[in-house]
Amino acid sequence: MLKITFNGHANFHFTDGRSHLLIDPWFTGNPSAKGRPFDYDQIDLILLTHGHRDHLGDAIDISKKYQAPIAAPFELAMFCQRRGASVAQMNHGGKLGFDFCTAKMVNAVHSSAFVDKGAEYTGNPCGYIIEMGGKKVYFTGDTALFGDMKLYGELEKPEIMILPIGGVFTMGPEDAALAVGMVAPKFAIPMHFGTFEILEQSADSFAKALLGSKTEAVALAPGQSATF
Repeated sequence: MLKITFNGHANFHFTDGRSHLLIDPWFTGNPSAKGRPFDYDQIDLILLTHGHRDHLGDAIDISKKYQAPIAAPFELAMFCQRRGASVAQMNHGGKLGFDFCTAKMVNAVHSSAFVDKGAEYTGNPCGYIIEMGGKKVYFTGDTALFGDMKLYGELEKPEIMILPIGGVFTMGPEDAALAVGMVAPKFAIPMHFGTFEILEQSADSFAKALLGSKTEAVALAPGQSATF
């Protein structure tokens, strides 16, 4: 059993009933966020896809509070470690095993830097193939459509795919539907939409583009969960 909760934007919580995983945990300053960074009794692992503020979010503070390692591309992991977080370094093509899950880092077509007064390089952006609770999930991270998605589908055969549909900074609904067609999961959960006015505001276009597909669109509102 795997319960997936959408916390808004690209922020997700996974649990198998015993262990707890956060991905791109942006709560503070997130206009679509449901919940707060320290609402959990337990966090066992944090996955980060890239260093943009709306994905790095509260990861460092959460790591410190729960003594939870942050798994991330090497440069981003070192960025977090310098700020006091526990980290698990990895890079593209690598796979880490934890007590309750595995995470394989895969490519994403995007950018990655922590931008404040200047910009600090935080490695290449990524996605993950996550095995947890008897399910396999392809979490694409922020990305454009690219051909290797088909290869990930053929090799990994994920049951669940979580992908951006907002456009402007990532795939829009039509390209996201094409990505789902390449991977052929049973379920597709859209993310990275509706947070800002510039982004696609609903999942309706994505769901419409999937009509006739064998993949079921599972559009979650912030704070909503689905169990697989």
